[in-house]
Amino acid sequence: MSLALKDTQHYCYGDYLAWPDDTRYELIDGQAYAMSPVPDLTHQDVAGEIYLQVRLALKGKPCRVFIAPVDVRLPKHDEADQQIDTVVQPDVLVVCDSSKLDRRGVKGAPDWIVEVLSPSTASHDQIRKRALYENHGVKEYWLVHPIDRLLTVYRLNGAEYGKPELHELHGETRVSVLPDIAIQWDDLLTRLPNDY
Repeated sequence: MSLALKDTQHYCYGDYLAWPDDTRYELIDGQAYAMSPVPDLTHQDVAGEIYLQVRLALKGKPCRVFIAPVDVRLPKHDEADQQIDTVVQPDVLVVCDSSKLDRRGVKGAPDWIVEVLSPSTASHDQIRKRALYENHGVKEYWLVHPIDRLLTVYRLNGAEYGKPELHELHGETRVSVLPDIAIQWDDLLTRLPNDY
């Protein structure tokens, strides 16, 4: 299933800021995609656990971890904020360059992004956002598949993502762009429902 387009108009961050808070959108190349309804508890548990582990591991270090909703503005060139036409809200992200942070969120590519897949967002995250993150230079992109208990990892190799790596969600998985970080899966898996 793909996320619904608001309409066919071209939007930018200035438009995005004027929309009511009760409906959330992501902008990708000026197209407004309605975000899925409130994520279910499994999605929140997975994202929250990853965030917690990374937050503890980064204590006292310059990189910062964030959990959605945080606006990540991805400019194409040096356009003014109001003219940026790509704004996304990854589930979990890490930024190591503090110059990319401001009161509104992140401007520029995070170093690492995690998206937790759900049936309503899977194709959007695996196709559209994977290409977007690759084009903007996100060094490492993880897709967590809670239903299948799988992890897909994309790592930037030059200007493109190399062949995706598939991992089962057990033991630990190291984040290659953050050498001190390894996500531990086993305790989290005991909390996930078997019928998910």
